[in-house]
Amino acid sequence: MRRIQNKVAESRWALPMAILYSIAIWLLAGLVQEQWWIQFGCFLLSSTLMAHLNNINVLIRIYSRMVSVSFIFLSTAAVFLFPSVKGAVIQLCFIASLLFFYNCYQDKETPGWTFYTFLFLGLGSIADIHFLYFVPIFWLMMVIIVYSISWRTVVASLVGLLTPYWFWTAWILWQENGNITSITKHLLAVTDYQMPVPLTSQQALLLGLIVLLGITGAIHFLRTSSRDKIRTRQMFYSFFIIGTAAGIFLVLQTQHYDMLIRIMTIAVSPLIGHFLALTKTKITNIAFIVISVAVLALTFFNLWTSSSPF
Repeated sequence: MRRIQNKVAESRWALPMAILYSIAIWLLAGLVQEQWWIQFGCFLLSSTLMAHLNNINVLIRIYSRMVSVSFIFLSTAAVFLFPSVKGAVIQLCFIASLLFFYNCYQDKETPGWTFYTFLFLGLGSIADIHFLYFVPIFWLMMVIIVYSISWRTVVASLVGLLTPYWFWTAWILWQENGNITSITKHLLAVTDYQMPVPLTSQQALLLGLIVLLGITGAIHFLRTSSRDKIRTRQMFYSFFIIGTAAGIFLVLQTQHYDMLIRIMTIAVSPLIGHFLALTKTKITNIAFIVISVAVLALTFFNLWTSSSPF
């Protein structure tokens, strides 16, 4: 007899139900009243891209939508982040970058895919210049994860990164009659360092949950990784790197919580999705129920404390 964990993990209804649930939470949070259409659109696109990331890379070796379902539930739990257009755009750009990035696996002749990877990193950095923190992380992963580093891909990454700024600079010059002060201030802000600020209870609870889920998923994957293909293992190692880097950045610069917690969510979703889909014991079934209750409880806590209708 299959446990509830496995019934949900392998169900074809899991993803549609998760989407309907997220729409309901967005509506309860004030989607219509607050006119969060851009943010909501970015969330739907991000969820779609996460599902596509899972499908084309076969992150889970059985039929399961738990990667995208985990992403939807964790993102929806962050009700207090719904108003942020900047965060929503960054989240979308980061997932798009990963989609193109993994197409470069073991191929040093992929300047096109590399260009698009860094194009979206550049687009995200226009929303928040501190997004550039992750450019060296991607270069590192080109060396040790996807093995795509070459002079052509390095040049392509630089061109992709700069392309949004070429168009943005032209637009600013036209709008501000040749004055580039706003661009200069934007670029110089990357060197700003501020002392970490205390997290709110909502921020701390969400961070704690994501860290706990990330550790749980990482331990499970490391114990069972021999059952996955080498390419899949490399992708999950990249999630370790991204999640760890985002966590370190968050400890050092808590004022960038909006950006970094979203990136941690992207990295943790495949890890916890892998755990929930591929474990079948009584203990993990209990863990599934506890995790589900914790995520739902946090969602409604944040809904109660953050939403204008309440």
